Amino acid sequence: MKASIFDVAKKSGLSVVTVSRVINNSGTVREKNRLKVLEAMKELDYYPNAAARSLARGKTGIIGLTLTTLHDSFLDAVVKEINDRLTESGYFLALSIITGADQPIYPTIFQEDRVDGLILLCPINEDQYAMELKKKKIPFIMLDNQQKNPSVSSVMVDNFKGGYDAARHLIDLGHKDIAHISGPSSYLSSRERERGFLAAMEEADLTPSRVEQGDFSITSGYEIASSWLASGHLPTAIFAADDLLAMGVMDALKNSGVLIPEDVSIVGFDDHIYAAEFRPRLTTVRQPADKIGRLGVDILLKLIHDPTKRNTTQVLAPELIVRESTCRYKERGTDYRSE
Repeated sequence: MKASIFDVAKKSGLSVVTVSRVINNSGTVREKNRLKVLEAMKELDYYPNAAARSLARGKTGIIGLTLTTLHDSFLDAVVKEINDRLTESGYFLALSIITGADQPIYPTIFQEDRVDGLILLCPINEDQYAMELKKKKIPFIMLDNQQKNPSVSSVMVDNFKGGYDAARHLIDLGHKDIAHISGPSSYLSSRERERGFLAAMEEADLTPSRVEQGDFSITSGYEIASSWLASGHLPTAIFAADDLLAMGVMDALKNSGVLIPEDVSIVGFDDHIYAAEFRPRLTTVRQPADKIGRLGVDILLKLIHDPTKRNTTQVLAPELIVRESTCRYKERGTDYRSE
């Protein structure tokens, strides 16, 4: 039969209260009594129940994380950094996948006795999340949230700068006929990347060749590029608001005999794991996944340890990574049309 806390008390000659204090690392136990309890636990091969121990301390040692998909290498990198940082701090990570705006926003980890805090990664319905979590008094932070909300703590990327830098790079290479494929307008990141792109174009006194909305997928990029090929006009440069979109564009162009970057230069966004593996290697705007995860955990743990701390919003700068998919503008003689 498994030993109990009562067996430890009897073996050590001390009270159950004293044994409980030792198990929960209370500083009110004399050192000699603490050693007696530890020795009794060892002899009886007794290990305290983790759930009961958490209940006694009022802490679970678990941080919840909600995200919308596991099929995104950028999000994967953020989650890995979060997990590594939490492990260093003695916490476990619990995942909850929220796949759509119509899904109930109150998963089981949204209970104050299940987690010590929550990280919302690219949240949807974030106003409802914030309202519910504040009501339950659960510390939380939003990463890459879609609204600028000073009443919550968050870590965001300067997507305007990313879009501006992408367009500026193409302009500096001599391109004037530049198109943009945006992400879904429901995402703040999509809107800000487009806004940055347009600002750089206006600054250079240029009008975008086209601005068309995609959905952050290879298929979407492929279909949009195919329609441009069929129309008979192909821009000399394209800024895609996501690397998957960019890869879809590259696939469609290469299948039609268009040379990248000689005929068309392409810039993506995120620096997905495949961006440096695709050929030609993709020029892209890198989001600092490691900094997002690390800073998010640091801020959340401070909120857990001191609930009176004021909310803070940290905005991180992205970085243009120049690879092989862009080059200086060269006049071309081919008019790319569908056969």
